[in-house]
Order: sequence, then structure tokens, then C-alpha cells
Amino acid sequence: MKPQYFLSSFSIFLLFLHCTNTFAQSPAAAPAQPPAVVASSPAATPTQAAAPHGITNVTKILEKAGHFTIFIRLLRSTQEENHLFSALNDSSTGLTIFAPTDSAFSELKSGTLNTLSDGDKSELVKFHVVPTFLSTSQFQTVSNPLGTWAGTGNRLPLNVTSYPNSVNITTGLTNTSLSGAVYTDNQLAIYKIEKVLLPKDIFAPNAPAPAPVKPAPEKPAKEVPEVTAESPAASVDISSARIFTRNLVLGSAGLLASAMFSL
Repeated sequence: MKPQYFLSSFSIFLLFLHCTNTFAQSPAAAPAQPPAVVASSPAATPTQAAAPHGITNVTKILEKAGHFTIFIRLLRSTQEENHLFSALNDSSTGLTIFAPTDSAFSELKSGTLNTLSDGDKSELVKFHVVPTFLSTSQFQTVSNPLGTWAGTGNRLPLNVTSYPNSVNITTGLTNTSLSGAVYTDNQLAIYKIEKVLLPKDIFAPNAPAPAPVKPAPEKPAKEVPEVTAESPAASVDISSARIFTRNLVLGSAGLLASAMFSL
């Protein structure tokens, strides 16, 4: 009985030692970490706001295509670049741009652009923008003259003629053709041209108005001098009357004497 009791006590003692060592060797629990705080990014200021997605940048397209340096400079100096951006953002009809190449501007008389006022430069750029999207096939059905941002009328004519393999453009001062498409989608079409479209409103001087016809000066009426008793004409007339009267009396006396003599 005693040996069994001893073995049981010894076994319990060994188990107690094992459990003590196990608890002593286990790592201490890590202290609880505070919840992570995610910093929110500051709200974008108006100057940091990105351009609306999907709005086409005309100058970027022209820069990528190359050979449009002068036209890009005009777009920026006249602020028409911003006008194009706003129009493409708001318009539902789209735009068509006839973009002259650098070689087209080189054909102009030296210093031509420098002689233009800021208003004329703006009008020149606007004359190259049609306020509707036109594909190459739509040139066959458009009505002439085309309206542009510069306006319409006899001083701003822009006419197009479509042929099977080309589209011709005339302004009355410029005659050229489309030489290729730079960019086209359902909202914007940019076509390359090798001549600058010159509007008559800027480059054709207005014909001087005809001078008014002056009426021929009226000739003064010849005054007839009033006849009075003192005037020479009156004297002549009175003398003539006296002579006539005397002759009449003498003639009558002669006739009377002849009659008496015949009796």
C-alpha cells in the first residue's frame, strides 16, 4: 500500500515540475498595440485640381504631331487655346480645326504677323475653327459658305469643295486643300493645311466708297433790266412809237388827199 502511495505522489510531483517549466519558457504576451491611424490626404486646392478626364488638349495634339509651332504660339498668345478647351468641354456639336503648318506661315510676306493687331491675330485663328465636327465624308454635304468662329458674311467667306480624293478650301484670297488628318474622333477633327487661310476682312482692304456726285452749279438767270422812262431802251421804244405814229398819220393824210383828188 505504501509503495503505491509513494509512486503516485512522486508522479504528481514530476507533473508539477513539468508544468512549471512549461509556463516559465513560454514568451510573454506582446503589449496591445494602439489602433493604426490612417492619415487622410489634404483636399486638393483649385490650382491642384486635375483637368477633367476625357477633355482633348488641342495644343498637346499639335505638339505631338510636330510642324505646328507658329500656330500653337498664336493659339496661346490670343488665349484661343483656353477658348478651345472650354468649347470642347461644353459643346455637343464638336469642332473642326484647319491647322496651318510652319511652312504655310513661311509663305506669308515677311513680317505679316507682326503687323497684325491682337484683335486681328485672334480673328485669324478663329477663321481656322468651324464650330461643328466634320468628318472627311461630311464635306460632301455641307453648305457654303462655312461659318467659323470669326463669323460669316462677304468679308469672311470660307467655301469647301469635296472631290473623290481631296477637299479644296477657298477664301477669296487663299486656295488650298486638306493635306491630311492630324486627329479625329467623334468630337474633334484637326486637318493639316499647307497655306494660311487669309480672310478678306483682314487682308483685303475695303474699297473706298465712291465720292458723292456734286450737282452742276446752276447758271444764274440773266437779269432783264427793267424798262423805265429814263432807260435808253425806253427812249428807243418811245421814239419808235412816235415815228410809227407820225408815219401812220402821214399815210392816212395821203390816202385822204388822194381820195379827194380823185373826186
